[in-house]
Amino acid sequence: MGTTQQTDQHRSAHQRRRQLLEAADRVVLRDGPKASMNAIAAEAGITKPILYRHFGDKGGLYRALAKRHTDALLGALKAALDAPADRRARVEATLDTYLAAIEARPQVYRFLMHPADNTATAEAQLPEQGFDVGRHSAPLLRRLGEELAVVIEERVDLGPDSAQLARVWGHGIVGMMHAAGDWWLGERPCSRAQLVSSLADLLWGRLALVDDRAGSPGL
Repeated sequence: MGTTQQTDQHRSAHQRRRQLLEAADRVVLRDGPKASMNAIAAEAGITKPILYRHFGDKGGLYRALAKRHTDALLGALKAALDAPADRRARVEATLDTYLAAIEARPQVYRFLMHPADNTATAEAQLPEQGFDVGRHSAPLLRRLGEELAVVIEERVDLGPDSAQLARVWGHGIVGMMHAAGDWWLGERPCSRAQLVSSLADLLWGRLALVDDRAGSPGL
């Protein structure tokens, strides 16, 4: 009976946490980087202390939202890499998947990558608003780089020191996508298709030369 009760409590807590994250998502979609714990608590129909009980502080909520959206993005990127197409088309599809994701939900992207943009709000003096953008967004980018490195090493024969080189490529590609996407989302100097093609051109020289790893689905 005790085990069953603990399982039910865990399931209920997990469901409640998911509901709170969905409420936070709605606020972030509306307010972007200015989303506050007060607004999220109100959206969820609870008090702020209850929100703190689940996530600790705004940094804890940020990390939970970052994991939620990073998991979804990684799933979409892997699906693009698994698509039945030649390597160039897969590279372009992967780049386009990332850019399409930040274009579709720019407020979510800005909340995750530019949370310090809210320092001019009325709540700027509260501790929940004082976390550093780099300290929180850097791990998100690092995770994307490590995940991409695993995919590259599994699928492409990079020769000696393949693990290290795959990590260089993974973090380098993620850094390029992030920097170029951030600039593009802010200025819109060209179409998404033009940006995808230009970034693929930049990557293509070395990618065109390496062989797929034997037995892998290829890159």
